[in-house]
Amino acid sequence: MLDVLTLDQLRTFVTVADSGSFRSGAARLSRVQSAVSHAIANLEAELRVALFDRSGHRPVLTPEGQALLANARDILLRVDAMRARARDLGEGVELELSLTVDTLFPIATIGAALTEMRVVYPSVSIRLAVEPLGGPITSLIEKRSALAIVVGEDFRDPRIALEAISSIEQVAVVSPGHPLGLRSKNEDVDLPDLADHLQIVLGDPTPLSEGRSFGILSPQTCRVSSQDTKHAMILAGLGWGRLPFWQVERDLYEGRLVRMATTALGRKGQVSSEAYIAHRLDEPLGPAAHVFRTALAQMTAAPAN
Repeated sequence: MLDVLTLDQLRTFVTVADSGSFRSGAARLSRVQSAVSHAIANLEAELRVALFDRSGHRPVLTPEGQALLANARDILLRVDAMRARARDLGEGVELELSLTVDTLFPIATIGAALTEMRVVYPSVSIRLAVEPLGGPITSLIEKRSALAIVVGEDFRDPRIALEAISSIEQVAVVSPGHPLGLRSKNEDVDLPDLADHLQIVLGDPTPLSEGRSFGILSPQTCRVSSQDTKHAMILAGLGWGRLPFWQVERDLYEGRLVRMATTALGRKGQVSSEAYIAHRLDEPLGPAAHVFRTALAQMTAAPAN
């Protein structure tokens, strides 16, 4: 009857298969060989199949044993994962790390820091959102996230603690075939020129920016809901806008975008914004959140001079 199988029998089966003999398996398990042989014999009786062919000098997995070995490994892996999760829960480790990231922040860096966190806490699930403008702060206010990455100084809340970690450079760009792109090759672009053309801007999904505008210089706007859409519209030649340098560096190098020569959008058309790790003051961070925060801060730290 399969309901009387024990984890010890399965672990003994896998150990003997991996070590190549009952004697080596017994040594790995710190048991006498007779106890290992007895455990395998009982398992075979319960499964009603021979797991090993014992006719040679060394036991060899039978076809049935080979097929069932994969199942045994899977069961043990799941049990070990359950034990690890139970241990983490006993230590106060989060079941899930919820994180909202500003769309201006390089998401690949977030992925690298989350990977480091998962090495330490492999049982912790991840819920990741990428939102523009007031989205990250709102996610903390509404308790949808334990951590947020905020870029810029436009949104603050006394309930939220901020820790500066890096700066994000944004550059004013346009398609080389756009009238502003053609003009930028020979002369500076001034504010009236920018106002004559469509500006691609991000819309805020939250009410935090109601009645406010950020960096909008043209009465003609195309409001989009994501940074990738903004990037695609500028590449298509629909209009101009600011994009983070990390996102457009390759486009600039390969000539798909050009920087606009204008001081109306910062020196050399470039502005720098501070990036922060943020969390609620009244919500203590769990161990996984601490590991992620430390990893991200280390990855974004400026190199020593």
